[in-house]
Amino acid sequence: MKISKYKHNSDISYTLGITLTIELLKHKPDRVKMVFLHSSLTNGEGYSCIAKLAEEHSIPIEYNDKVFNILSQKENCFAIGVFEKFENPVNERENHILLVNPSNAGNMGTIIRAAVGFNMSNIVVIKPGTDIFDPKTVRSSMGAVFSINFQYFDTFEEYKENFSNHALYPFMLNAKSSLECAQFKEPCTLIFGNEATGLPEYFSKEGTSLIISHSNKIDSLNLPVAASIAMYELTKGNF
Repeated sequence: MKISKYKHNSDISYTLGITLTIELLKHKPDRVKMVFLHSSLTNGEGYSCIAKLAEEHSIPIEYNDKVFNILSQKENCFAIGVFEKFENPVNERENHILLVNPSNAGNMGTIIRAAVGFNMSNIVVIKPGTDIFDPKTVRSSMGAVFSINFQYFDTFEEYKENFSNHALYPFMLNAKSSLECAQFKEPCTLIFGNEATGLPEYFSKEGTSLIISHSNKIDSLNLPVAASIAMYELTKGNF
């Protein structure tokens, strides 16, 4: 198999690390083309788990240190999974996290991991937005990306047309209400803007806008923190 650095228009992506590769093999074995191992990985719990899962699903394993030089600059990367990209449309009956033009792969992955932690497994992205299959996104999600439903839309209006049954809660600094006073109607959509600019002003007219109260010593919370707090507040009664 010819291996090259990740490209957004490619049909394949990579898991760069033992934990990520194990999550891939557990949740999406049917999409895995092969697994590369570094020559220094010959035993241990991670190796045994990868070998067992690969054998169960007839997935080829190859030792090839050159692949690691091409794909990973991190010294602690000892396993790489090669997988075909896939589609998992969001569920209309469940709550959604909607990200408008997210631009940071690390933030996207952190939000995905938090979403799985709070049993909110439906992520919507309004284009342009970070590539959910970028290895940086996959890595920062710690493999949680393989446990979610996700969908991209060209516009927010297109999303609303498809999910008109969802109550909308945009998070904005000039919001109508504070998060601690919110009485959520479900299914609902928690909406967050770009890391640098937040949501456009017109979102204040969409649904019930909310703000997370904090001290005046900062301008705003960063995106993953805000999204995590909102998800906790929505789902805390479920745990």
